[in-house]
Amino acid sequence: MKLPKIIETISKELLKKNAKAIVVGGSVRDHFLELPIKDYDVEVYGLEKIEELETILAQYGSVNLVGKSFGVLKFVYEGEEYDFSFPRKERKVAQGHRGFDITCNGELSFKEASLRRDFTVNAMGYDIEEKAFIDPYGAKDDIETKTLRHINDETFIEDPLRVYRAVQFCARFNYVLADDTFRLCKNMVEQGMLEELAKERVYIEFKKLFLKSPKPSIGFELMRKLGILKYYPELEAIVDVPQSPIWHPEGDVWVHTLMCVDKMVDLKSGDEKHDLKMMFSILCHDLGKATHTQITPEKISAIGHELAGLEPTKKFLYRLTDEHDFINSILPLVEYHLAPSIYYRGKAKNSTIRRLSTKVNIEELVTVARADFLGRTTEESLSGVYKAGDWLLKKAEELDVYNVPPVALIQGRDLIALGLKPSAEFKKILNRVYEVQLEGRISTVEEAVEYVKVLIQKLD
Repeated sequence: MKLPKIIETISKELLKKNAKAIVVGGSVRDHFLELPIKDYDVEVYGLEKIEELETILAQYGSVNLVGKSFGVLKFVYEGEEYDFSFPRKERKVAQGHRGFDITCNGELSFKEASLRRDFTVNAMGYDIEEKAFIDPYGAKDDIETKTLRHINDETFIEDPLRVYRAVQFCARFNYVLADDTFRLCKNMVEQGMLEELAKERVYIEFKKLFLKSPKPSIGFELMRKLGILKYYPELEAIVDVPQSPIWHPEGDVWVHTLMCVDKMVDLKSGDEKHDLKMMFSILCHDLGKATHTQITPEKISAIGHELAGLEPTKKFLYRLTDEHDFINSILPLVEYHLAPSIYYRGKAKNSTIRRLSTKVNIEELVTVARADFLGRTTEESLSGVYKAGDWLLKKAEELDVYNVPPVALIQGRDLIALGLKPSAEFKKILNRVYEVQLEGRISTVEEAVEYVKVLIQKLD
């Protein structure tokens, strides 16, 4: 396993104290999964006091003591941060992720210390000096069979967040949850253990599911099977909701939504906040179909589901976060997600497209609509070409409303320059001029000023 030189140097220094450095956690797992390693965590065995470790680390870089009471030292060297920790045992004494009694003990064996970890794939170690991997719970076999397996029933249930971690790990690595782990997680859900979790912690797991998984649908389908959707009734409500086989031969609203979520992965930009916004938008885009699907012998339709989806979208998102601006930025994308296809079929006027740009970012809207279009199995969708979206983006670029609406040609100060005194009429005049601008009847400041002059005369 390739390691940063500084970790090897510190390992040699620890050896002089008859101590051993072992790389642990996600970095060892990711080595076997052939994934990029971003963080290195090192457990140090054989020292009596954490102050001894602090002294050694301080010779090479700066040491942040924020986690010292939990047996963790954050070591910074040349701008990179590494976690060095003592082996420890954890015992649940109260609800919440802070409700643990932690005992650090440098004399613990690696197997004893690893018992606190969640899954076998996260419980491997790499002995730096021996250049050997330590695998006390059979992780290598689980990696071979692509199985996610918990280590111990008693320690696993102490943190219910591990159920969500199971969900996002299975999606990220395309793993199957071991039968005994599935039963344990399902039992934890049924007993209401997840109710103690702070939504901020759950939100982090949703983020990882969206941003790190090549196929988030695996995670959401696992949520359904484990019964987790009972905590998100807005999602549960779209399971088994039928759709028109003409437009959605792939199946019900839930199946379509998961296909759309997976398609959105291919449309990610690399900007995490933007990508998260797109992911949540496509997850929520059809929530309104739960209440607005109409079934007749002739057809299945969901007229008005776009607008109807706003309230369940808000309820769902507020279960995860209180980021009001983020939530509000998603709502227009849900409300107008059908606009690109409707406008394309109707060959919408320039004025209609300009008005759309005042309600929603057109580039973002087309991204959501594209995932919606591709997340189905019609012949047209399987072609991979979304003509409506491409057409709207081209029109938006021509009209200079690709990402932003038209800038108003005149402001209040311009009205004052024309001799008007600030009043309640200002807003009416500016709105009227902007409406005419959106219609394309005026396109320059000079034309706007002339229009205002005429408007003033009519008001007089």
